[in-house]
Amino acid sequence: MGLAAITDRPASNRYDVVIVGGAIIGSSIAWFLAHHLDFDGTVLVVERDMSYKDSSTTHTNSCMRQQFSNPLNIEISRFAADFVRDFRGYMGDDPEVPEIYVNHYGYMFLAGDESFAETLRTNQNVQAEHGAGTRIWSPDEIKAEYPFYNVDDIVCGSHNLIDEGYFDSGTMFDWWRRKAREHGVEYTRGEVVGIDRRGDTITGVTLASGDTLGCGTVVNAAGPRASLVAGMAGLQLPVEPRKRFTFMFDAAEPLERDLPLTIDPTGVHVRTDGSSYMAGCGPDHDPPVDPGDFEMEHDIFEDKVWPALAHRIPAFERIKVTTKWVGHYAHNRLDHNVIVGPHTEVSNFLFANGFSGHGLQQSPAVGRGVAELIAHGAYRSLDLSPLGYQRIVDNQPFIETAII
Repeated sequence: MGLAAITDRPASNRYDVVIVGGAIIGSSIAWFLAHHLDFDGTVLVVERDMSYKDSSTTHTNSCMRQQFSNPLNIEISRFAADFVRDFRGYMGDDPEVPEIYVNHYGYMFLAGDESFAETLRTNQNVQAEHGAGTRIWSPDEIKAEYPFYNVDDIVCGSHNLIDEGYFDSGTMFDWWRRKAREHGVEYTRGEVVGIDRRGDTITGVTLASGDTLGCGTVVNAAGPRASLVAGMAGLQLPVEPRKRFTFMFDAAEPLERDLPLTIDPTGVHVRTDGSSYMAGCGPDHDPPVDPGDFEMEHDIFEDKVWPALAHRIPAFERIKVTTKWVGHYAHNRLDHNVIVGPHTEVSNFLFANGFSGHGLQQSPAVGRGVAELIAHGAYRSLDLSPLGYQRIVDNQPFIETAII
């Protein structure tokens, strides 16, 4: 089967499923739907910018971890690790599909006080119960394995080298789109500017081109613009764009081994990235921003990032920034976790929003889950209902303490 065209105007005036947003989450849902044995409907993905240059997917750090505190988040990440490890197998053993590069250098959460140390110990027990290989290390153990750290002010560290690190998410994204289109999913350049709601049912969408399309289900996969899409249907969504800053740098004294993704008590994180290093953080004042605002805070590296790096890893006293960028978290104000599944009153409006920085690693499980909802009306593989919209209505946060 050939690739379905990327169109400037939709080829039909009605689709069984319209996915608003074609980046990693929308394309994951599209691929899982297209390959679901019990779904044979029509799917349209509407993407406002096919270059994806401003999307959270493009600005991602492509990380994956098992170190969460909630068992469901751990299971979501364990599926992602398996999916990436056996990517070709999940893609039907197509010999054209490449293996995905993964660097399992691990994560290192550092506790600077006893309170957070106890949180890490509690989380490690939960992770171990669900098959994660996390270990709690004393400062001496950290120093013995990674001599470049300054651990004088560290109480303990939480470390895991199994299925944690970064991976080639761009390859996964590219092949999801390609294989979805091979199986009939249509991608169109455009922007949803209106959603037709009749009582408790969505009946169609309107594009900026003026095209009006009937549909059976709408999936909101619009990333940082998700609340704008929900608002078109008269629905509330506590998701907003928040800036996150990333810096690539070279070190005059490169470390002798890979640097785990290290989460410093200051909130600055840093890791190996090939022969260079990548560091990032959020601003100290973290308000919502316009989804088109990618202006860099030019003092943040000198004032916040570099001092934290040089303190924690003295070899990073002499470093040179080679590139930097601003991306957006689709920040869920309630609890920093994804909202997935149907609206409580409008059942054919589905959310896949508010990942708060976890979208890449959660995209396989969420794509699979949304496809199951559409095909069967229920989750079949992993019950994601605790992450549903009902908790927004009830103002009951989904508790996760391992938030970066």
